[in-house]
Amino acid sequence: MEENIITSVQNARVKHVVALQQKSSLRREEGLFVVEGQREIEHCVACGYELVEVYSRSEECGVRSENTTIISPQVYEKMAYRGSTEGIIAVAKCKDHSLSSLLTPHSSLLENKNPLIVVLERVEKPGNLGAILRTAEAAGVDAVIVCDPLTDLYNPNLIRASIGGVFSVPTAVCTSEECIAFLKAHQINILTAQLQDSYDYYDYDMTVGTAIVMGTESTGLTQQWREAADAHIRIPMLGRLDSLNVSVSAAILMYEAVRQRSEKIKVKSEK
Repeated sequence: MEENIITSVQNARVKHVVALQQKSSLRREEGLFVVEGQREIEHCVACGYELVEVYSRSEECGVRSENTTIISPQVYEKMAYRGSTEGIIAVAKCKDHSLSSLLTPHSSLLENKNPLIVVLERVEKPGNLGAILRTAEAAGVDAVIVCDPLTDLYNPNLIRASIGGVFSVPTAVCTSEECIAFLKAHQINILTAQLQDSYDYYDYDMTVGTAIVMGTESTGLTQQWREAADAHIRIPMLGRLDSLNVSVSAAILMYEAVRQRSEKIKVKSEK
């Protein structure tokens, strides 16, 4: 077993994991990413991701693979992006995130006649995108589409903030133009969140096929989304500030859709 223990922080495999953590270009080039923590790794595997390597600080780790390697505490400290991850780190293969990946057999997007989709244009903070994916998982959203991204889906901060939601929520990455065409082709209503020329969000029907579209906090949505929208919606701002964090705004709108859909089901069941 000794030969399968890494004790040097200068080891090439250690340096490779660190580079994958730090460089989005390397993640894209190799189609690999790093996931830390017992819960996150188990969720990753349960969602169909393939582990390439597993590194454990202890031989008693819960997630095992034929490629499990024991590492010293010093090596773990070097490799880990954050400290409290139960001493286990894995390298996994990225999945396909094209729009066509949302239309695989038995996908919720195809099975649901009135799908709920969240679209994010040029959101740049990994923590915000991760938080939105976490909420999307909780709200049962059918898909999240990231348009013209300024961060990649396997950024360590995004994975951490999503608490594994990035693995389980069907997610696609594309241009805004491609996304608009996709939504219109599938007759999904486009609701853009914006302050100008808009209605309060609770006044619009979200029980039909709906895409909630959010932009950046600084500049909002681009003109092509405003023009493509079936309706413009806003969250009433009753204080002095005129905006919320994008992840908070997305959560409010997602759960309004959940409320409306739950109420519709309740009404039908009472008839």
